[in-house]
Amino acid sequence: MRTYVPKGMGLDGQWFLVDAEGQTLGRLASLVAARLRGKHRPAFTPGFEFRDHVIVVNASRVMLTGRKKTDKMYRRHTGYPGGLKEVSAGKLLATRPERVVEMAVAGMLPKNSLGRKLITNLKVYAGPQHPHAAQKPEPLLPAARAGSGPVSRAQRAE
Repeated sequence: MRTYVPKGMGLDGQWFLVDAEGQTLGRLASLVAARLRGKHRPAFTPGFEFRDHVIVVNASRVMLTGRKKTDKMYRRHTGYPGGLKEVSAGKLLATRPERVVEMAVAGMLPKNSLGRKLITNLKVYAGPQHPHAAQKPEPLLPAARAGSGPVSRAQRAE
């Protein structure tokens, strides 16, 4: 059995635009991570970078469910004794909302050199403005929410 490796086809890379306003952080992050990996492509190969870019706007308006704003803690260490720093998700969302989205997406990418390369293709902005209009990004709509009910033919036609 031979392993399929894509060579040169479809490597032009697409740009996608996601509006985070009113979306749940985890659902948004899984959608963005799948696009960055190229899982939407028919020629998806796990160890290959397809050069897709994702722009996330309105990161400051992303939703956290339950008590995550107060209970979820982001931790880091300075490298010095007693240097453990922690900040709540609510405070980080108020001060640096881009970082919350970046960390959520990075957690859903591979933990290797490919994952570090893919996260550079993510651009996150707190507000609705972004400087990537020249790339003509396509709007990326999230999948229909579970429990939203069946969709009629008339609704699909719209």
